[in-house]
Amino acid sequence: MARYYVNNNPQANGDHEVHVEGCYWLGLANNTTYLGNFTSCAPAVREAKRTYRTANGCAHCSPACHTS
Repeated sequence: MARYYVNNNPQANGDHEVHVEGCYWLGLANNTTYLGNFTSCAPAVREAKRTYRTANGCAHCSPACHTS
């Protein structure tokens, strides 16, 4: 299981990226919310979408859930 976070600040395209703890890009985000421990990015993104409809997986740490 891994710890997942969502960036509360949207990217230029409007996405709120979901990151795994330890991701370089998570370290650059200065406003995040802990989502919980998950076995993969899919349930973490589903959890993030409860708050941010435009949640999307990080292309670097959650590529299986990165759609745009």
